[in-house]
Amino acid sequence: MPAPHNAFKAALVARQRQIGLWLGLANGYTAEIAAGSGFDWLVIDGEHGPNTLPTIVAQLQTIAASGASAVVRAPIGEAWIIKQLLDIGAQTILIPMVESAEQARQLARAMRYPPNGIRGVGSALARASAFSRIGDYLTTADSEVCLLVQIESSAGLKAIEAIAAIEGVDGIFIGPSDLAADMGYLGRPGEAGVQEAVEDGLRRIMAAGKPAGILTGDTSLATRYLELGATFVAVGTDVTLFANALSGLARKFNDPGAGATKPQAGY
Repeated sequence: MPAPHNAFKAALVARQRQIGLWLGLANGYTAEIAAGSGFDWLVIDGEHGPNTLPTIVAQLQTIAASGASAVVRAPIGEAWIIKQLLDIGAQTILIPMVESAEQARQLARAMRYPPNGIRGVGSALARASAFSRIGDYLTTADSEVCLLVQIESSAGLKAIEAIAAIEGVDGIFIGPSDLAADMGYLGRPGEAGVQEAVEDGLRRIMAAGKPAGILTGDTSLATRYLELGATFVAVGTDVTLFANALSGLARKFNDPGAGATKPQAGY
């Protein structure tokens, strides 16, 4: 029996539009609510969400029962955490702050077993292999893992073509908020100059033959990115949606003049 089929990776290869949601509440219960909402993919955020391996496992288990695809954002692009995330059952991993082809090459190697990579062989203890019940896991896992690299700086933008040329990079994701900060527009990802850089980056990713992705809480921007041809677009975060819903309800009764949390253009 082979490793589980990665439907998200297959959708990217086929350039099928995938609409996603960011999960930052670090809770299996709220992840279950999100997983039943009709999104194609859900990002369990280990970089800015207060997640640990046990909370990520709980959300992976919940999402697996829903039919949606789980993506885990690692806190950092290091082989040790990639190994742990793969072993607990994450098949698609998003790595933040990628700025060079060499960095992308090392990340791709961390995703795969020898001789194609450096992933440690510990599947006998791993949820990924159904605790050794998947007999062919070691020989089939590499084809089902999916590496997404996140471009969040001017250096990363300059290296898009070189990064896209690395075998094992399955998609490239632009992070507008950190990009805006790197460009001198901290907290202002909607600035015209930032959006010009984002759109140019998306076009170059696609021209280089890779699926392009992005996150935005602005529905008009999400529509724009999809029109440009972005394949995997996350259109909101559970934290912001929850905060706005609660604030809106309270405001109806207590403080008509209060404002809701403004959605960010990217995270």
